[in-house]
Amino acid sequence: MSFRVVRNSKFRHVYGQALKREQCYDNIRVSKSSWDSTFCAVNPKFIAIIVESAGGGAFIVLPQGNKISGRIPADHPLVGGHKGPVLDIAWCPHNDNVIASGSEDCVVKVWHIPDCGLVKTLTEPIVDLVYHQRRVGLVLWHPTAQNVLLTAGSDNHVVIWNVGTGEALVEIDCHPDIVYSACFNWDGSELLTTCKDKKIRIINPRTGEVTSEAIAHEGSKATRAIFLRHGLVFTTGFSKMSERQYSLRTPDCLEEPIVMVELDTSNGVMFPLYDPDTNLIFLCGKGDSVIRYFEITAEPPFVHYINTFQTPDPQRGIGMMPKRGCDVTTCEIARFYRLNNSGLCQIITMTVPRKSELFQEDLYPDTLGDNSALTAEEWVEGKDAEPLLISLKDGYKPPETKSVSVGRKSNLLNKIPPKSKGGSDSVGAPVSEKALQDIADEIRKLKAMIVKHENRIRALEAEVALSKAKEPTGNAEPEEANGGGDAAALASDEV
Repeated sequence: MSFRVVRNSKFRHVYGQALKREQCYDNIRVSKSSWDSTFCAVNPKFIAIIVESAGGGAFIVLPQGNKISGRIPADHPLVGGHKGPVLDIAWCPHNDNVIASGSEDCVVKVWHIPDCGLVKTLTEPIVDLVYHQRRVGLVLWHPTAQNVLLTAGSDNHVVIWNVGTGEALVEIDCHPDIVYSACFNWDGSELLTTCKDKKIRIINPRTGEVTSEAIAHEGSKATRAIFLRHGLVFTTGFSKMSERQYSLRTPDCLEEPIVMVELDTSNGVMFPLYDPDTNLIFLCGKGDSVIRYFEITAEPPFVHYINTFQTPDPQRGIGMMPKRGCDVTTCEIARFYRLNNSGLCQIITMTVPRKSELFQEDLYPDTLGDNSALTAEEWVEGKDAEPLLISLKDGYKPPETKSVSVGRKSNLLNKIPPKSKGGSDSVGAPVSEKALQDIADEIRKLKAMIVKHENRIRALEAEVALSKAKEPTGNAEPEEANGGGDAAALASDEV
């Protein structure tokens, strides 16, 4: 008698569910750029999406929750200070109001978004980070150090910045070709990169020294790699025959993968999205209509396939909500914001079916919080620290705008205008009385102009009606015509 042993896992029955269209975001002109980026960045306060824009590059920022959803107006305010298309965006993990963007104009800009969102197009960043000689296609925040940002450009250089002072801390020049992806490990002490030369590299981010490198996938298309929580390396790429693959490796033996699996023959680059709390990896490919998810365990085959979420249309980009933004009352363990070609940003929730309405401690261990463990100076001096964790037992409420400070040098993020009781003139902040008065005056002028044009239209219509009523013969005709002209002139004078 034979029987099949079913692997014991609490995530075996995880299922995905798409929200109704009216609960999602519609009418978004998603960027048509062919750059290998997710085009979408999400946190508990906002969702940011790279969009098409005339005269430069821009991205749209929408508040989360019920503040705005459904069809987005075509004239919705944008973040639009770049001179070229925006290629990548990333929210700061320690300040939900700060976002960085990289563009084809070779400049990295850091922006502050007010809590209430934008009321007009934002064109003034907090700081411009200028170093790269070619387009910047990758921006990545440090997981534990405050204000530390990594950027990579088509000039093959990787730069680590202190955003608070606007200065470059480290310049890494060990890549012979374009850097496809980058990822810090759990405490930010190591950096993992993939490059067009097919190699993955583990680098000391403070010195730029390569500690380990190996060819990941033989294919010529883009490879991506991420650090898992306990130090393993997960990669996605292509074989020589252009078949999509994923692999699992140990950092001290990168050239010999523990697992190497071929998935399919699609040509879209796969983005691995990782949840460190549950050790789940979600694979989302450009042009795919599916999201596959796997669980990483210590038992062979180590990468366990769980299920596939199927959608009817292909995706152009995707963003993943941090765990602190998930709904613990419904056992939601992941939430995705999926962009398609029709302009819809579809929200997909991944849920573990549980009957109890109590807090499920096994599904929600302490997760990454929004406070930094180190300052930029402490990180440069060589200190490492584990990320600060928070409990989701009582839910998570996004804090108000946080003031960011760096000790030794002036902090450019302090240029953010503070909130005041009477309001502020900053973009998106409560409008001042003077601004309200100016708006009221402009509305009054527009109304007066409309009334003037309406009176003019009425006078012209009366003149046309009188002209049609004229008879070809008769002595009274000139008098009527003159009377009609006098009436039209009188109406015109009144206007």
